[in-house]
Amino acid sequence: MSKESLDIIVVSASSLPLARKIRDEYRGKTVLYCKEADDDVEPISSLEELVGDLFDKSEALVFIGAMGICVRCIAPHIKSKYTDPAVVCLDSTGKYVVSVLSGHIGGANKLTHELARLLDAEAVVTTQSDNQGLWALDTLARQYGWDDDCYNLQEGIRSCFETDFETTDTELFATAKKKAMNECVTRFVNRRPTALLLDVRTKETDDLEKTCPPHVDVFYHYTDIDLKKYELLVTVSPVFYPTSPIPCLSLFPKVLHLGIGCKKGLTDLDSILSELQVCLHSFRLNRKSIADVSSIDLKKDEPVLKELAGSCLHTPFKTYPAEILDKIAVPHPSATVKERTGSGSVSEAAAIMSAEGGPLWIDKQKGQTKNFTYAIAVSQSAVRDKQDKGPKEEPGQGHIEIVGAGPGDPELISLRGRRMLENADLILYAGSLVPKELTLCAKEGATVRSSADMNLEEQFALMKAFYDQGKFVVRLHTGDPCIYGAIQEQMAFFDRYGMSYHITPGISSFQAAAAALRSQFTIPEKVQTIILTRGEGRTPMPEKEQLHKLAASQSTMCIFLSAAIADQVQQELLAHYPPTTPVAACYKLTWKDERIYRGELKDLARIVKENNLTLTTLLVVGDAIDNRKGLSRLYADEFKHLFRH
Repeated sequence: MSKESLDIIVVSASSLPLARKIRDEYRGKTVLYCKEADDDVEPISSLEELVGDLFDKSEALVFIGAMGICVRCIAPHIKSKYTDPAVVCLDSTGKYVVSVLSGHIGGANKLTHELARLLDAEAVVTTQSDNQGLWALDTLARQYGWDDDCYNLQEGIRSCFETDFETTDTELFATAKKKAMNECVTRFVNRRPTALLLDVRTKETDDLEKTCPPHVDVFYHYTDIDLKKYELLVTVSPVFYPTSPIPCLSLFPKVLHLGIGCKKGLTDLDSILSELQVCLHSFRLNRKSIADVSSIDLKKDEPVLKELAGSCLHTPFKTYPAEILDKIAVPHPSATVKERTGSGSVSEAAAIMSAEGGPLWIDKQKGQTKNFTYAIAVSQSAVRDKQDKGPKEEPGQGHIEIVGAGPGDPELISLRGRRMLENADLILYAGSLVPKELTLCAKEGATVRSSADMNLEEQFALMKAFYDQGKFVVRLHTGDPCIYGAIQEQMAFFDRYGMSYHITPGISSFQAAAAALRSQFTIPEKVQTIILTRGEGRTPMPEKEQLHKLAASQSTMCIFLSAAIADQVQQELLAHYPPTTPVAACYKLTWKDERIYRGELKDLARIVKENNLTLTTLLVVGDAIDNRKGLSRLYADEFKHLFRH
């Protein structure tokens, strides 16, 4: 829910059941007020006095009663959409929920829709951008957790970047900013020609691009925009663009990573902040785009670094082991630093590590006191154009994303996995196990290669060749790569060469099996454990994990890579499972040629052999298959508020 607390003002006691329903179903704290009070209601003598007392304190006021009463009560207290609380009004029957005040910035519109869903009522929102399906420019930054800046040089309103706050009246400045924002919003909702600059990429910028209205043109480089053709500029970047001749809304995503090293016991926080600000200003970077501060484990307890991250920049503080940082390739390694810390770099390596291999935008800088160094990298995933690294021109690192393709159906890959494929310079996929259709979303010019005919050394060589050029590599594995995905040896290779990589999980075939069998693999009070395992073939199984020992639990068992040894599997399972235990042999789950054979354990080997099932077969054993008995406690009364939302 969007609000942590609601003050519900009930005009007539006949509407108290409606108020109680909201209180019981809404996750946040709720307080009920009514002249005719019960034990669970705060008594009031005057609606006007109550609203006057609550207006500046409340996060959201919810009136239940006539709109006229609501309007007359709040009218004397309305000041600004930037400070007023959300106000929503419901009719006494709960048929309509109306957003009355502070729809965007105060969140009344969102609250209106939430209460309407909760009460099965009709939401009434009159805000133009909402009803036209347009972005709410004045709340985009807050929606995404970003910072923003707004200026209009046509009206003499300058960017924060070019404002000297020591000589500026802050109240007048805030008023001017609101005026500039209103002008931007007005032009946008009136569908005036708008240029949208997305010079970094995040999941939020992908959303903006996908929902872009017709009057907005998207650009990836500021120099590509002919501002004479537009009446509004919106930028999404950690970089300030303060000289636009048309009104400009700048949004600053958190994509920068500050790496820092310092002398033990350093206490001069002011010097760090001062020099950092000067440096950021010279690169036109907003410090509120810094996502985190990082250093070496040796500095994990340095108070000045904790204070810099927590109190000043309001970001997490991370540290990494020396042996990890020492593997990161950096432009300015130091033998002295390595001797003292165990890593040839602290600031640059920590920044790159936090950026998941992203390039440095600011190389190592030394403080004037020489007591600290710092560097800034940009998130690898935010680098939109591998040939345009941002403020710097030096080549950056590549990155490898190990992506779970899911069980086979291209529609079952995750949204993140799909986005990784669309952005990859190289897609190396397990050709014998992953349908090629999954790679059809590759961007123009990308290299798509099956690894089916390649040994590990050849795969490593290909990936490293792209990586060393600063390219983005996707290694596409079937199912979830962490389950029988053979990625351990690949990660060992990446670690050995200090390469940046990350894992995007996928749907495993055992989950696809449950869906295809229309079975819940856990049965209340009977089976609460799922075992993922394989039979013992050419690769030995640990003694304690032999199938006949695991079978003692009679859990739901999903057996991978074992169709070729079905006789052995059946024999071992019969040591503990009854012969009539349900089984299913699932071949190529979610593929176009999927086949599923049900039966009993005593017939498992015969089912596999008669149907010529191969390695792409998952064997499922257990009473959970097709079970419809057993009642979960999830919907018991005592669990009503804890688990059901």
